This record gives sequence, structure tokens and C-alpha cells, in this order.
Amino acid sequence: MSFSFFRGQLAEIIQWKDPQPHELLRKFPSPHDEIKTASKLLIGPGQGALLVYEGRVADVFETEGLYHLATDNQPFITTLLKLRTGFESEHKLRIYFYRRAENVGQPWGTATPVKYLDPVYRFPVELGAHGNFSFRVADARRFFAEVTGLDDTYTVAQATRLLQSRLGQELATQLAQAGWSYQQLDAQLATLAASLREPLAAELTQLGLELTDFRLTGTQFDAGTQQRIGQLAGVGAGSQAAASAGLSYAELEKLNALREAARTSGSLAGAGLQVGAGAEMGRLLTAPPSPAQAAANPAEQLQKLKQLLDAGVITAAEFEAKKKAWLAKWE
Repeated sequence: MSFSFFRGQLAEIIQWKDPQPHELLRKFPSPHDEIKTASKLLIGPGQGALLVYEGRVADVFETEGLYHLATDNQPFITTLLKLRTGFESEHKLRIYFYRRAENVGQPWGTATPVKYLDPVYRFPVELGAHGNFSFRVADARRFFAEVTGLDDTYTVAQATRLLQSRLGQELATQLAQAGWSYQQLDAQLATLAASLREPLAAELTQLGLELTDFRLTGTQFDAGTQQRIGQLAGVGAGSQAAASAGLSYAELEKLNALREAARTSGSLAGAGLQVGAGAEMGRLLTAPPSPAQAAANPAEQLQKLKQLLDAGVITAAEFEAKKKAWLAKWE
């Protein structure tokens, strides 16, 4: 046998060299999963180590320092007496280093849209949410048994996906229980984050992880929801504009529909629609003001009527007709 082969069985310092911030766990590289005689285990600040013997965690080192792996108390470590088996022990030992330090400010976002029924407007809402969280490995044995198994590495990104996989359903449940309309969500982000943190922390505890911080920083609606929100906003603005001119919202929508039909049709039927729209507008706009409108400030009422003109709801001629009708009543 060559000298290099014998040198491979001599004592060495087992340590996690150059740990990267994105790594939670890494297996110590050993070609045959054997530990050299009289090796020493070096645990750095913010690190821990697991000794895995025949697939099970035999020991956990959670305090930084230098440890001697003596063969008298670790009988499964290979010794130089194993020459007859080619220096390959019948018992395999793996050493996994893991990050004990807190992983701070990890970004998260819902993988798929969360669906719920708006409790005020009664239409389906689909939204995504995003924020950040902090966590650490709290129970290395459980983390190894429930999450990483015998994988050589496990990353912070994998832990983030693990959290996100449990987040969507919990978010939908909390939104349904809270009874908030889409208009209230931005003002309730802190409250919603607090309600999500407790159940998520409980789930991660079962996996050997501790959720040390959880924040929800924003939401975004899907295209369909944004369209429905826009329609609601249009209805609200239209209702206010109609009331300013002494019209009901239904009357305003009827006029808009007649105008749109006339504008998109170039036939005689379209001409007839245009005449109908003009007649309907004339009837509505020349109607006398209601008693409440008559008692109001004329300048204020005319200013509201001007808003309809500026918004393109009525024409200049219709504005003048309505203004004259109202001024005649106030004279």
C-alpha cells in the first residue's frame, strides 16, 4: 500500500471549512464515511455538529470548541487495526455540520395566489403576499430526522420553500376568519402577520426549526381582482357624479350606454340611438332641481355640474341647458 493511503488514516482536524451564509447543513466530506483515528472535531461559533452512525443520530455537539473523537468511546471509528478489511470499517459514521446562528431577514412570497371571498363586496379575490422572516435550527436531531435526512447539503432557500408551502392555506384561513374587505388589507398587515406567526411557528417547531421573526410587508391582487376593484371604484365615482347633477346612477348609466351604442354604430340605427340619447339627456338635464338641490348653494351645485362636463359625461350644450334650468329656479 502507498504512503498516501496510510496518511489518509492518521489524525486530522474535522471542521466546517468556509461555511456559506446560504447553507444550513453540510456533510463532512469523507470518501468512505470513515473518521480517522484520534481525529479532533472543531466546532466554530454559530455552528453545531451531528454524528450519524448507521443512519441514526448518535450524538449532537451544540457548543463551540475542540472535541477529541477517541476510539475508546467511539468504537465505530476506523482504526489502523482494520488492515485486513482494507481500512474500511464495517460501521459507517457521517458527520454533519449545521448552522446554529439565526438566519435573519429571509424574503418569502406566496407560491400561488390565495383565494377568498370578499366579505363586504361578495366577489372572489385572488392575491399574493410577500414579506420576510427569520429562523434558526433549534432541534438538530428533529431537523435531521424530519427534514434533511441523509442529504449531503440543505440550504436556507430550501427552508424558505418549506415555509412557503405551509403559508398559503394558513393565509386563506386567517383572511376568512378576519372578515376584512380588500380595502382594509393594507392597514391590517401587522395584525395579519401576527395572526400568521403563531400557527407557522408551531408547524416549524415540529420540524426542528424556530421562527424568530415573521413580517408581512405587502399584498398584490391578480388581474381579474384588479378589474373588479376598478369596476367598483368606477361605480362609486359615477354615483357621486350623478348625484352632483341631480341624476340617479341608473339614469347616468342609461345615458352612457345610449351614447356608446350610438358612437359604435354608423348605420341609421346608430343615428336613431344618437337622437334617443340626446332626447333622454335633454329630459333629464332640463328637469327642475329637487327641493334639496334648490336649497343648496347655487355656486356649489354648478361646480359639481362642471365636474360632469370635465369628466366627459355631458356635453357643453347639455351643461348649458342644465345650468340655465337651475339658474332659472334660483332667480
